[in-house]
Amino acid sequence: LGYLIQLLINMLRNILTNTISKNNVLKNCLPTVSSAYNLSVQKKIKVDNPVVELDGDEQTRIIWQMIKDKLITPYVDCDIKYYDLGLPYRDETNDQVTIDSANAIKEYNVGIKCATITPDEQRVEEFNLKKMWRSPNGTIRNILGGTVFREPILIENVPLLVPGWKKPIVVGRHAFGDQYKCTDFITGNRGGKLEMRFTPDDGSDVQNYEVYNFEKPGGIGLCMYNTDESIEAFAHACFRVALEKSWPLYMSTKNTILKKYDGRFKDIFEEIFQANYKSEFDSKGIWYEHRLIDDMVAQMLKSEGGFVWACKNYDGDVQSDIVAQGFGSLGLMTSVLVSPDGKTVEAEAAHGTVTRHYRQHQQGKETSTNPIASIFAWTRGFLHRAKLDNNSELSNWAHQLEEATLDTVRNGQMTKDLALAIHGANLKREHYLNTQDYMEAISDSLKSRLS
Repeated sequence: LGYLIQLLINMLRNILTNTISKNNVLKNCLPTVSSAYNLSVQKKIKVDNPVVELDGDEQTRIIWQMIKDKLITPYVDCDIKYYDLGLPYRDETNDQVTIDSANAIKEYNVGIKCATITPDEQRVEEFNLKKMWRSPNGTIRNILGGTVFREPILIENVPLLVPGWKKPIVVGRHAFGDQYKCTDFITGNRGGKLEMRFTPDDGSDVQNYEVYNFEKPGGIGLCMYNTDESIEAFAHACFRVALEKSWPLYMSTKNTILKKYDGRFKDIFEEIFQANYKSEFDSKGIWYEHRLIDDMVAQMLKSEGGFVWACKNYDGDVQSDIVAQGFGSLGLMTSVLVSPDGKTVEAEAAHGTVTRHYRQHQQGKETSTNPIASIFAWTRGFLHRAKLDNNSELSNWAHQLEEATLDTVRNGQMTKDLALAIHGANLKREHYLNTQDYMEAISDSLKSRLS
């Protein structure tokens, strides 16, 4: 209704201007009409329920604040529950802030996350950390469960590195367990026996497995796990997305090597497909198929796209970046974690903290950082909030922000990474905008669309 009123006011202004511009009395009315129009544009959209904001690190933290100041808070009246997941504060709170933020997302059903640092040895030294904290994404995903769906953002004038791809490829990444919740260790400079033991809770015999006998100087080991419940939820989520998009679904493992571990993924997917989804897939003319991971990677590169790819946790981490780059840029990929019941989501940028640009920023140098994936993290979060709250005005605004962002690139305004994809070796400085100017271009594009 608000946008209809704005349209009617705009039409009235045009009629008054074009047909009776010589009438001084009516000419004096135009400023009043214009003021009413501008006031309606500036009115914020009321959001009934909160969203959870998870701040991040380095260059993405800088552009995150720009996005919030220029594109979010001027338009949306929302209770934003803020959690600082910057590495210094995670260290200060012994990573409790990450756990608290995940529980807040469970409470309010919508999380919107900036990219964060997962520390390695170098980062421990750089930030003088108490310990090498785990991946915040891994912690959040293990608390929320569910599946991460990553889909490329296609822009007509950004060329593809894989020219055969004509349609998007959606990567469904299982967001629980495996390497991201494993126990790993170093033996130290000594030999010894690595064993694995399972103690059943029904009182039956303990199962012992001898893994390896180390000789000095030793080595490394790990133990990881997953659950039938989580794999089943993963399967249901992937089948539902494939049906929603009317695309085939492929599930990839290395069950020829991990016969029990990956074989369990394969068996559960097949059982659920046959019992719950086969008839619906058949009616849509789509299919489900399990493939070995190496065969699936080759098939992906040869395909034209247009399918959903269910990946185990680590495979999805790696392959989603390959897919993003193949479609033009790591900065053009949405990432949404969907809980098993579909009610809770956490949206984030699919890339890292852009450390190289942050170092340039620290030196006072110009940067040209692509904010598109971070903007889409906000929009996808608010789109889910709009769906839960039945808020059509919020949904329309989020779609308008996405299109306004893409319009800038279509019109030749973009950051250096996209300009490089378009111009290659012929890239010149006039082909791209710096970080601040590009954000202004998006802001202007949004204002133009909303008017």
